[in-house]
Amino acid sequence: MNIEDIKKVIPHRYPFLLVDRVLEVEEASIKAYKNVTANEEFFNGHFPGQPIMPGVLQVEALAQAGAIMLMTQQVDDPQETLMVFSGINKCKFRRQVVPGDQLMLEVELGAKKRNFVTMTGKATVEGKVACELEATAALVPREKI
Repeated sequence: MNIEDIKKVIPHRYPFLLVDRVLEVEEASIKAYKNVTANEEFFNGHFPGQPIMPGVLQVEALAQAGAIMLMTQQVDDPQETLMVFSGINKCKFRRQVVPGDQLMLEVELGAKKRNFVTMTGKATVEGKVACELEATAALVPREKI
């Protein structure tokens, strides 16, 4: 999936769309990436002279990848559904993510019960883990705007 395909299934937009391309998506897993560039808005303040991608945005990138997986594989109509985080567990940051890195995002679906899901996620740079987590989310109706 390219960026235009991604925008059809999740509502995020610049500067908060943190998935650039989906490499593969299956019923219970996804592999995608975010190209981290020096032009990212958050680098203006995090940190001047030593830019580091905030960990919370790495978590968000994993969440967006998980949402893409769910919207394309588990939901009948993605235009009517929104995935929202309900919990983040066992989150660890293992290395810094800096401009020029390609953040690989891998998310696997765990349990799914009614409209609640569990997922595990791992973000890597050049094969080295930058962030890993377990998360829970809810699939809720998207409000009409």
